[in-house]
Amino acid sequence: METVRPTWEPHEQHGDLTMRSELPDTVFAFPRQRKEPLTDAQHVRNTIARFDQVLDASDEDRSLAFANIEKAARHYDVDLSETNWHELGVHPQQHREQSAAKAVETKRERNELEEAAAKAVETKREHGVLKRAAAKATATKQREHKDRD
Repeated sequence: METVRPTWEPHEQHGDLTMRSELPDTVFAFPRQRKEPLTDAQHVRNTIARFDQVLDASDEDRSLAFANIEKAARHYDVDLSETNWHELGVHPQQHREQSAAKAVETKRERNELEEAAAKAVETKREHGVLKRAAAKATATKQREHKDRD
């Protein structure tokens, strides 16, 4: 069995840096997919718990992710009893889309949907995501208009 070299490196910059897009690939358990950041002990524990929820990962990706988790766990002093990625699970959730739809319906029934949507929009506004999306949409429309002419 070939040993996989981890790509994970600690990322010590904290504070205003909260956007996932601003994190380097080296802090993710799954760097190719940029999934499961390992930026502190809590994120390492969350990644261990969510390992089988990553849908688009090959066996090689999972092997690298486990090596990254091991390295981050040592760095943040997180106990890891598993010795290989097979022990963390390999079966993604089969009904993930249905679960998400059910969650939306539950929020709707509790009258929490509008509040959650407003919070998401405000977060995107604070981080400039809305401006970038609007600029991209404008550029796409201009390109389509230009192609029609």
